[in-house]
Amino acid sequence: MLLRFPEPYDFTLSTERFRSFGDDLANRWVDDALHRVVEGRLVTLRAAAGGVDVEPLDAVTGPVVEKLLGVEHDLEGFRDWARGRPVLGELVDRLPGLRPPVVPDPWEALVTSITAQQVSLLSASAIRSRFIAAFGVGAGVAHAFPMRERVAELDEAELVAVGFSRPKAAYVVGLARSELDLEALFSLDDADVRERLVAIRGLGPWTAEWFLGRHLARPRAWPTGDLALRKAVDLFYGLDVHAVGSLLDPFQNLSAHYLLAGARTP
Repeated sequence: MLLRFPEPYDFTLSTERFRSFGDDLANRWVDDALHRVVEGRLVTLRAAAGGVDVEPLDAVTGPVVEKLLGVEHDLEGFRDWARGRPVLGELVDRLPGLRPPVVPDPWEALVTSITAQQVSLLSASAIRSRFIAAFGVGAGVAHAFPMRERVAELDEAELVAVGFSRPKAAYVVGLARSELDLEALFSLDDADVRERLVAIRGLGPWTAEWFLGRHLARPRAWPTGDLALRKAVDLFYGLDVHAVGSLLDPFQNLSAHYLLAGARTP
């Protein structure tokens, strides 16, 4: 069934990050399609005229797919704002149809960020896939991301066995067992989300900022601690990442996605 998107929309370009850093078992690209498990069912997404062909598309899978594909982003406002501006105006023209994806689940978003702390994204993806294969539930070509309740029952050594460092294993199990209400973060403002997250062991400002950007799709998220973003800002602007953030208000999050995508796809 067709899920329509405002034009321009490029499904292959928008899902590029799921192919750039290795095999992602939770968001798996196979046979020119993206596959994700939703409530135990395998959902397949393919490029189609006018949007994305989603099978099955219903009241359960639809909201997850919409979030995954970045429906929350104000792309029209961003493109209007970017036109005529240095760098971003050129990137909008060079990357027509890019709608950055969003991690649908808050638990998945945080664990994904923990795996990526201080390692290459290729290494993080490999570790995360072993974690998903070991503790998630398979459904065809993809696996459901391991549930928080399942991970709370694990010993840290079980995560070390699939590639986590001992500190990261402790962070993930500790987060799973914590009293943090992840769903409640949706209703908080950016500052309060940051405060709640950094109070948890292993969740620093970088993780909190990417949670704002890649799960909550908050427009002003700007992860200054991200090495790839620092390099992209230096590449395109020749400036420090801290100096550029205020120049991109109120579209720091989408600007970060376009800068990163632009650096990966010259």
